[in-house]
Amino acid sequence: MNKCVLVGNLTRDPEHTTTASGISVCRFSIAINRNYTNSSGEREVDFLNIVTWRGLADNCGKFLTKGSKVCVSGSIQTRNYEDKDGNKRNATEIVADDVEFLTPKGEGTAADRPARSTKPAAMELEPVEDSELPF
Repeated sequence: MNKCVLVGNLTRDPEHTTTASGISVCRFSIAINRNYTNSSGEREVDFLNIVTWRGLADNCGKFLTKGSKVCVSGSIQTRNYEDKDGNKRNATEIVADDVEFLTPKGEGTAADRPARSTKPAAMELEPVEDSELPF
């Protein structure tokens, strides 16, 4: 089975394009912190390329920006190609089946977000007369 689930932050704004046949494709990369630190006490980071297709690509291109936190589920895929100089290359990328947007709507990157209050907002309730109740 080829299935992966990743949580990370976009390293750059997504690139949203369409193929020659008119199918939407969106490419972006995410940074994922490793669970451990190296011998210098620093936490290492992996950078993984993500590809989305069709409607999911449209949504990613529209709503994601650099710094957005996402949860990506999909499969790992490798492909071979020749670059413009004729050199053979290979690429490993995640073809996403689903992308969950974890950054709340309206909040930009982590640096742009205001600090959240942990105190819940107070609700004001109005009295209701018994004759207004449907039961």
